[in-house]
Amino acid sequence: MGHKIVEAIIEDGQIKYVDGKLPPGRIRVHLIYDAAEDIFQEIDRTRIVAQTSGIYKDIDGEAESRKLRASWERNICD
Repeated sequence: MGHKIVEAIIEDGQIKYVDGKLPPGRIRVHLIYDAAEDIFQEIDRTRIVAQTSGIYKDIDGEAESRKLRASWERNICD
């Protein structure tokens, strides 16, 4: 089974807009939608901070950044 992607607007359970042609008859779809307000609930933020705090406490961020940048640079003038 192949997959095609069209963008649609569904309002109150009814398709209001589709940016591509749909085939005739019945089609099976998977609806994937953006729900930015539902991504991180406050409890998830607290859990994530608790799990990750202190992981990099002994690392010098500036020194690591300089090393990383230096590894990216290429000597194109030499």
